[in-house]
Amino acid sequence: MEVGQLKEKVQAVVNKIRPNLAMDGGDIELVDVDVEGGVVKVRLKGACAGCPASQMTLKMYVEATIKREVPEVKSVVAV
Repeated sequence: MEVGQLKEKVQAVVNKIRPNLAMDGGDIELVDVDVEGGVVKVRLKGACAGCPASQMTLKMYVEATIKREVPEVKSVVAV
């Protein structure tokens, strides 16, 4: 899959996730997608940036949702 196609698919999922994070005062931004390694880089913002549970949110919610909808993704990391 091309970089642009994969990035569009991941961005669509990030847009679905955004309202749920916004309910708690947070936000998420797609930073980069590494097609070769299947790694998605995101930036947690707002309340999520300093939240002690942000790593759990990242792995259990954000990563799980993106991997379920875009199987080419192997992991999601915060930058």
